[in-house]
Amino acid sequence: MNLEELAERIKTFEGVTRKKQIEDIVSIFEAVRPEYKNAIVDFGDDAAVIDIGGDDVILFAADGIWGRILDASPWWAGYGAVVVNVNDIAAMGGKPLAMVDVASSSSDTACRELMEGLAEGVRKFGVPVVGGHVHPDTEYNSISVAIIGIVKRDCVIRSDTARPGELVIAAYDMDGRIGPNSPYSWDTTSFKTPMKIRETYLVTQKIAARKLVTAGKDISNPGTIGTLGMLCETSKVGATVDLEAIPKPDNVDFEQWLKMHPGTGYVFTAKAEKAEECIKVFEEAGLTAAVIGKIEAGSKLDIYDKSGRVTVFDFSKESITGIGSE
Repeated sequence: MNLEELAERIKTFEGVTRKKQIEDIVSIFEAVRPEYKNAIVDFGDDAAVIDIGGDDVILFAADGIWGRILDASPWWAGYGAVVVNVNDIAAMGGKPLAMVDVASSSSDTACRELMEGLAEGVRKFGVPVVGGHVHPDTEYNSISVAIIGIVKRDCVIRSDTARPGELVIAAYDMDGRIGPNSPYSWDTTSFKTPMKIRETYLVTQKIAARKLVTAGKDISNPGTIGTLGMLCETSKVGATVDLEAIPKPDNVDFEQWLKMHPGTGYVFTAKAEKAEECIKVFEEAGLTAAVIGKIEAGSKLDIYDKSGRVTVFDFSKESITGIGSE
């Protein structure tokens, strides 16, 4: 494996480059930042953190489904919209409470499939859809979902709080399969019982309550390295990643796995003395977890193996989302 070529393919992977426009969007809201009095965390994390004046805070997030995935299967898009939103709350240590959706459909059939996919997500994860809005007469199909959750104020797992010297932990549900609509989608939930799914995704609440990690994100469209890159960017740190330490399912190409959006997967950082316990809690819930690297001072995210070491991102010169970059 040529590391330089791998680094370039990760950097230019569409799951990474699609995040670039976030920088321009966030800049539009800078002028109204004084209005965000109750927002402890806003842009740049898996969910916003809203102060409600007590020991608990509200987590508030939204996600839409990539058009090409939706066109391949409206049902899967509806189901996937639940998965990605629940993961956003779980990644921050929270308990998901409820969702609302906004759907557009070009036919009654497409609308029904979207809603049936959403309903299956509700059945699996136990998080209700309590309302929303539908456009029944568009020329296209789309689905977006917003979600709220709750977490203790002192247990929030943020993505901008990683510090040099901490270890990087990757955790995945290996009991999965490549999804039906994308070679970079790892389905770990559609074929499992609700009880099993909830046992797995609720594990992050235990990790948050025990304060085992210092920062984290759920692994999303940019894949493992790209998601870690976003965490480094918001935390204004660098990292080194040992490629040979990354857990991988059998019969999945390694580069493909690095770009995969796993149904259940996280990148967390932890102090060295907490890493072993964190990995044990993940494994008790059926996930595979390992220390894959270290947070470093500086602005570079490097990958290495026995053949050498190369830089994937240098945030002093480039950005993924632009949030937190110098």
